Amino acid sequence: MPLVEVIRVSKSYPHRTGLHTEDHTVVESVSLEIETGETLGLVGESGSGKTTLARMILGLVPPSRGTIRIDGIDIARASATEMRSLRRQMQPVFQDPYAALNPRMTISQIVTEPLIIHREEADMELSLWPPKRRAALRAKATALLKQVGLDESALARHPHEFSGGQRQRINIARALALRPRLLILDEPVSALDVSVGAQIVNLLRGLQSHHGLTYLFISHAMPLVRYLSNRIAVMQDGRVVETGDALTLCVNPQQDYTRQLIKATPELPTARV
Repeated sequence: MPLVEVIRVSKSYPHRTGLHTEDHTVVESVSLEIETGETLGLVGESGSGKTTLARMILGLVPPSRGTIRIDGIDIARASATEMRSLRRQMQPVFQDPYAALNPRMTISQIVTEPLIIHREEADMELSLWPPKRRAALRAKATALLKQVGLDESALARHPHEFSGGQRQRINIARALALRPRLLILDEPVSALDVSVGAQIVNLLRGLQSHHGLTYLFISHAMPLVRYLSNRIAVMQDGRVVETGDALTLCVNPQQDYTRQLIKATPELPTARV
């Protein structure tokens, strides 16, 4: 059974035109699956519906029509307990590493915030006296930062003290805190320069191999998607117009739109980083 099943999903929003209100469809009858442990690349131009689809998979917005299942559970019919469990299993990494981090919080607070929100009693021993609790949280934060290539000296600092690439590493560390099965990576390197973005993509590959993670990797850059993904789905104007094995689709695309995407984005130096 696939980890993620999207079955004929559509999303429309009301749009007022003069005296009339009409539905504006952003995603239309999309179906796709993501197997456990694989990376599905979702590629398309800005406005093609990629982010809206990702937000529906995360349960942040409901679909207008269709069904989304995570690990066999229909998220529209999930109980509060089931949905809480699913939210732990799915974590997003968003596009803007500058806006995603609270500037008033330390890196230690940012990285351990999911643990506190979801009350990881067994793992974090939150029932212990405060000094032991703080020590447990610090140890967890240190371990998470180490996984993304940052050291313990970052814990007491604030986001403005870090570069864009370092901030995105912190975002990834926070996403890993609850040991999720699925990461939704929404343009995670588009705000970074090419060499730093390549380093982040290689980090994501290593983390996936180490933890057995499943990725939905969203981008407008076909070379990045090809490098990281097992399969690719191409979105245009709210529809999936082509899907297939990553290498096969890039070498022999069937749609003119896919060929245009390949030509529009230059090769990136991911393999050499």
